[in-house]
Amino acid sequence: MRSRIAAARVFTGWHMLAILVSFFAVVIAVNLTLAVCASRSWTGLVVENSYVSSQEFNQRLAQSQAQAALGWTGSLSVRDGLVSYRLSEAGGRPAPLTGVTVRFRHPAYESEDETLVLEKSAPGEFSFRHKVRDGVWIIEIDADAGLGTPYVDAERVVIRDGSIQ
Repeated sequence: MRSRIAAARVFTGWHMLAILVSFFAVVIAVNLTLAVCASRSWTGLVVENSYVSSQEFNQRLAQSQAQAALGWTGSLSVRDGLVSYRLSEAGGRPAPLTGVTVRFRHPAYESEDETLVLEKSAPGEFSFRHKVRDGVWIIEIDADAGLGTPYVDAERVVIRDGSIQ
């Protein structure tokens, strides 16, 4: 009976080449996967053009101070699929609103952002039926009260079970 003795396998340059190519292929594949995931999420942009935004800062600050001098108070409610906003003058009377726009901005994903145009439901109050998804939201409200510039209100809220917490 004859037995065959297997020859020891020799580690050649082709083996080393295969190992290096495999290693770098894995690194490149992981980098591409992370880059695609990053590009599908938040862009990181807060403003389109930071220089122009910095030039408009003093004007926005003056508008904010003029708005604060009015003494008006806004109240946002999100409950049971109803988004409501009420704006009251300093004396407690409803402010003379002609329109309200509410933007729900997700802090991490721009694709989740929504803009709602509320409808008048009572003097000084606007509402709209809309189910807001649970999570953290930055809510920006533009209320047209005939001031020349919209009355702007913004707040960061947590919505859980369809209501602001």
